[in-house]
Amino acid sequence: MVKVIQEVEPINFEQAVGNFKWDNAMDEKMVALDANATWELVVLLEDKKAIGCKWMYKVKHNADRFVSRYKARLVAKGYAQTYGIDYEETYSLVTKMTTVRAIIAMVVAKGWSLHQMDVKNVFFHGDLQQEMYMEQPPGYVDQTHPNLVCRLKKSLYSLKQTLRAWSDKIGQYLVTSGFQTSNVDFSLYVKKTDHGIIVIIIYVDELIIIGDSDVNVFDLKKLLKQKFEMKDLGKLRYFLGIEVI
Repeated sequence: MVKVIQEVEPINFEQAVGNFKWDNAMDEKMVALDANATWELVVLLEDKKAIGCKWMYKVKHNADRFVSRYKARLVAKGYAQTYGIDYEETYSLVTKMTTVRAIIAMVVAKGWSLHQMDVKNVFFHGDLQQEMYMEQPPGYVDQTHPNLVCRLKKSLYSLKQTLRAWSDKIGQYLVTSGFQTSNVDFSLYVKKTDHGIIVIIIYVDELIIIGDSDVNVFDLKKLLKQKFEMKDLGKLRYFLGIEVI
């Protein structure tokens, strides 16, 4: 009998710092944030406020339950935002479970291709419309300018407008690429091509791609990876608690 040891996920920065696995995860995230020009350091004006931020940690597992990677996420304290000042309406593309089940049933009946993609750093792809300020991240305060704050140029996890910014961007891209939105589920997009039909289901930062032609599926994957930073997960294996065999 093999004993499975559950990895303990830190609940705050103090618990994580000093552990090379989590230090590496945070360093990797900061490199990505910097490369994306997520913020710039500025002096906070008297009539402005800066919200806080914190680190969150997650051990990611494969379908076989082995650890695939250690993930650190910088999260803005969005609960401190003020409606009408820091953000307006909020929403995100979240597919219905009835849609997922119906699509899987159709794929089984017709023998279509069923693939999955994951959007890396989904907040990178949303542009902020409001002026937002945030404190410097724990453990990564610029020692030469410790009193400056981050003026956000890109959205960040837990900002109330983050998922709306992403939903707007991916939706606009798909529509301009020839897809039509379903009237019964706004996270379902359909396109007819010379090679057949291709369908996309969106659940926040996860995409299911279905098509009656492998050419369509692979062409769309290629286009999405050129436009957004995405990870190709291959054929669908597991989605929203449903194991697909």
